[in-house]
Amino acid sequence: MHRITPFLWFDGQAEEAARFYVSVFPDSRIERVVHSPVDTPSVPAGEVLLVEFVLDGARYLAMNGGPGMPFTEAISLHIDCADQAEVDHYWNALSEGGSPIQCGWLQDRWGLRWQVVPVRMHELMRDPDPGRARRAMEAMMRMEKFVIADLERAADGG
Repeated sequence: MHRITPFLWFDGQAEEAARFYVSVFPDSRIERVVHSPVDTPSVPAGEVLLVEFVLDGARYLAMNGGPGMPFTEAISLHIDCADQAEVDHYWNALSEGGSPIQCGWLQDRWGLRWQVVPVRMHELMRDPDPGRARRAMEAMMRMEKFVIADLERAADGG
């Protein structure tokens, strides 16, 4: 049992968002949809209040909490990607209806921020040659979606 679970607050779209997220990630599923037994400030009785779901093996909760708590850049979800195909898959799926942000971040259609990062970027930033690491970091700062070939070319001084 995991003791800490990310709890995401939506304005009426918790089930829609959870169903979308589980369609994007492997090893994902909706565990339970809880309908409110009573009227609450955010949902009337009988409407979806809470969605329990698993993304890539990790548990999440989504609640229809109302409009008072929109997502901000103060929290984001980070995805490590094995290769460019994974970067492209997650970037394209999650940014649909959202917007790109610098340095591999994007905001999805519900306002949640994700950083889609190739493992290769982490490796380049830890390069024992400080010049390679600096050039890779400088290239990263100019990108929205990461392109591994461009990061490697920049690290090599090209």
